[in-house]
Order: sequence, then C-alpha cells, then structure tokens
Amino acid sequence: MSRFLSKNYEKLVPYTPGEQVNVKVIKLNTNESPFPPSPKVKEVLSEEVIDKLNLYSDPELKELRSAIAEQFGVTPDMVFCGNGSDDVLAFAIMGFCGAGGKLCCPEISYGFYPVYADIFGVELEQIPLKDDFSIDANNYIGKNKNIVIANPNAPTGLTLTFDEVEKIVASNPDNLVIMDEAYMAFCGESCMELVKKYDNLLVTRTFSKSHSLAGLRVGFGIGSKEIIDDLNKLKYSFNPYNLNTLSIKAAAAAIADNEYYDDKIAKIVVTREKTISQLRESGFVCTDSKANFIFASSNKITACDLAAELRKKGILVRYFNKAKIDNYLRITVGTDEEMQTLINAIKEITEA
Repeated sequence: MSRFLSKNYEKLVPYTPGEQVNVKVIKLNTNESPFPPSPKVKEVLSEEVIDKLNLYSDPELKELRSAIAEQFGVTPDMVFCGNGSDDVLAFAIMGFCGAGGKLCCPEISYGFYPVYADIFGVELEQIPLKDDFSIDANNYIGKNKNIVIANPNAPTGLTLTFDEVEKIVASNPDNLVIMDEAYMAFCGESCMELVKKYDNLLVTRTFSKSHSLAGLRVGFGIGSKEIIDDLNKLKYSFNPYNLNTLSIKAAAAAIADNEYYDDKIAKIVVTREKTISQLRESGFVCTDSKANFIFASSNKITACDLAAELRKKGILVRYFNKAKIDNYLRITVGTDEEMQTLINAIKEITEA
C-alpha cells in the first residue's frame, strides 16, 4: 500500500475473480459458456468496422440499446448498458445507495455487493440464507432499504419465484430493488415484465454467461425511464464511452440470434442436470441449481482438498474459503465431454 491511498479505502477487501490461466486445462471455475459466440457475431466484426476504430464509439449506444429493447419488449430509454453487468451494478449502488445510504443483500451471494458497499460508503445489511441455502423472501418484505438480490443466486444457484420477487418489489415502493439476473437465461422465470409495472425495479443482465461474450464485457439494466436517466447521468459524469465499438456490434448481433443461443442454453441445462444426478449418485450433496453452475459438497473429501486434487488433473473449479460454504465447490457446466472427465476424475480421487 502506498502512502497516497485515501484512508477511506485502506481496509477495502476487493472482489477476487476466478483464476485465469494460459495453459490447457478444463476450466470450470468462472461460469463462462463452453460454446463460442453466434456466427452472426463474427459476421458483424468486419474489416469495415475495424477500420473505424480510430473513431470513438457511440456514447448513446443506440444500436445495442435498440436491440435489447426489442428483445425484451421495452423502449430503448428503459435500457442502460455497461462494461459488464458489474458496471451497471456499480453505478446503481453508487447512485441510489451511496454516501450513507442503506442496502441489503443475501449474506451468501455475489461477492461484489459488499465490495461496492464499502467503496461507495453504503450501510450494508447482509441477510442470512435459510439452512438449505435458499433466500427467504419474507426477510425482504417491507424492508425500507434498497435491495440487491442475485436470482438465481450465486454461488448456490437457487431461485426466487416470480411471485416472491413481485412481493418484494411491491412492498418496498420507496426503495430501489435490483434483481441481478446474470444467470436467469438458464432458469426461465425472469421478473423482467415487472419493470413495466413498478418504477422501483432495476433488472440487470450480462452477455458473459448465456451469450458467450465474457471477453467483450457487456451488460445491461432495464428499468423505468427515470432510473435509466439517473444511471446515464452518472455514466456521462464518469465515462461516456464505457463500451467499445466491437462490443456494441457483437452484443447487438448476439442478442438478436435467439435460435443459436436457445440451443446452446438448452444443452447446458441438460448437461447440468445430468452432472448433478451423477454427483448425487457418488454421494455428493448438490443444490437444485438453476444457473450454469453446480454447487456441490462431498462427505468423502473436503472441498479444499478436492479442488486441489482436481487441479493436479488439469481441472479448475471454484473453492470459496468462507464460513458456511467452505465445504462446497462451485462447478461451471462445461461440455458433456468436459463434465464426464470431471466425474471420472472425482471418482478416481474419492475412491482411491
């Protein structure tokens, strides 16, 4: 730490991203898609587009916002785009909760929520999950605080129902409710329609998981025009050109190719269910994850040791050294072949 860092940030505990490696491994630790982007993405990244990279990208993101709006049946002025959904979440927590504001979230959830609370001076309440790792919607009814919930939740993969989400939003009319739907494409029960009914709801999504564009960093939020206006005010005060030209073009093409991505998402869901069944047959406890990852624990070997042994075999999974979940692994769903290699490796390790 240098002597120049503000004292406000001396005790900041940053988010720890999943490990990225350059060697050939089976990478099941960062919830990326195992499939390449749609061929239509490659088509739009033409030489003509590349030749114009000497020019700034469109700060209004008109092409991308229009494509997203058409997909979800809203108007473009209800869409805000960011450098990954992390960007959208950061602006929202800063703008609506910062400088002494109040926010609550699940105690076990996406690790960036408490980081943003710390960095923006937000009073954060982390609400425990139930014993089965599910979120109790009743804990958020009439909370009188801003709320952020990942649905499906991470790293558990468990979900709130549409009705539960609506009860939370309806019972907190004077506070913003952020539903982080980073993994919703693998579940299907989105609350997106509620943004047309409630002006206190912001739904965030990402292109990183379901649309195979983690490397381009594109996310978005959908909410009332007033919420989006506020987010744009913050964006234009910080970084007007927050998405590059290639990301804009690629994401607009991807969001329109439903046929391609629906097929890939369906394959991931089938592989997820097959792998959960195989793990349970081997004595693992798994949550009923509705995301593109599995949350699993074995009584034969600790999660820490299993992660280490899998790494020796060239398979990366995510281990969280945190209370209550320190004997669980989060395993990204890869291809059928990758997951079968995982199952075989686990059997070799646990039955040795």
